[in-house]
Amino acid sequence: MTLRLFFHSDDLKANVEVLDCAPHENEFAVVLRATLFHPQGGGQPCDIGWIGDSRVLRVVQDPDRIVHFVDQPINLGMTLIRVDEQPRQINTRMHSAGHLIGHFVQAMGWMPIKAHHWPGEGRVQFKPSESALDVDAQTVQYGLEQWIAHDLPRLTSLREGAREISFGELPAYGCGGTHVRSLKDLGAVTIASLSQKKGTLSVHYHVD
Repeated sequence: MTLRLFFHSDDLKANVEVLDCAPHENEFAVVLRATLFHPQGGGQPCDIGWIGDSRVLRVVQDPDRIVHFVDQPINLGMTLIRVDEQPRQINTRMHSAGHLIGHFVQAMGWMPIKAHHWPGEGRVQFKPSESALDVDAQTVQYGLEQWIAHDLPRLTSLREGAREISFGELPAYGCGGTHVRSLKDLGAVTIASLSQKKGTLSVHYHVD
């Protein structure tokens, strides 16, 4: 089992142990004892960066470990890993913004069912409850801006072994993704459009 350092740390560098490095097509599959690299999943793209001098091209979740695919082989033993800061920052802001949209629209009677936090493709999808209210982009935009202005802090907790994330007094979501430390780090979020199809509401957004 790979230890997920990103569950409790925002660090982008660490010295970790390389357990395995095996050829895989035109790449090399690397397994670490512990990692700062977030794998693709939970609606979030994977981190990229470096393990030693090797470039991390993609990171995937196996059933019990995280596999890092790199461009050149790596020696076993201790080495420095570095997460590329700019993509991580964008992914973190996108994921955090998606949480806020989920909270706000859920409070209007819509239940979140799916989220896609990819840059240029951000959307959160909802199904209506019996008490669902009409939702428009301007209302959602205003609600998010109020929370961001109050700079709500990120809170991380474990409930029955599952990691939960919340901001300030907002409800917690079970989530393994990366998130801003507080909403001042989120910056500007734009609700680009809302659409409905077959009863599903999609809120499209991006971060600036």
